[in-house]
Amino acid sequence: MHRTITKHDKKTTFLATGRRKTAIARVFLKAGKGKFLINGKEPVNYLGNVSDYLNLIQKPFVAIQAEGKYDVMARVHGGSVSGQADAIRLGIARALVMINQANKPLLKEEGLLTRDPRDKERKKYGRKRARKRFQYSKR
Repeated sequence: MHRTITKHDKKTTFLATGRRKTAIARVFLKAGKGKFLINGKEPVNYLGNVSDYLNLIQKPFVAIQAEGKYDVMARVHGGSVSGQADAIRLGIARALVMINQANKPLLKEEGLLTRDPRDKERKKYGRKRARKRFQYSKR
């Protein structure tokens, strides 16, 4: 978690990292009018106009009643759209805590500051996948 000051407009920009599965998101948050970019694209174009994902990335702002008060610029790579949306959500929540510590109990209550540790289990030898076995044939 970093705090950087941009020189061109003298506004403080907060940088936070969010992770989920193999997706990693670097989220830059600053006071603004609610502009949202993910890898240079609008969320509707990047996340495929799926309302679940669009609501997911807005959830931290809804939890603290700050919709449209911050500009978000997210750089995300790895994983799929679902994991990337979760990574962005965690990054936004962490940045909001950096901006104001009073946001922490509200975000924590909603479960937005918890990193989801579930990952894909590795494939085991003698198996088709991590747990699936090859078909047994009696005869």
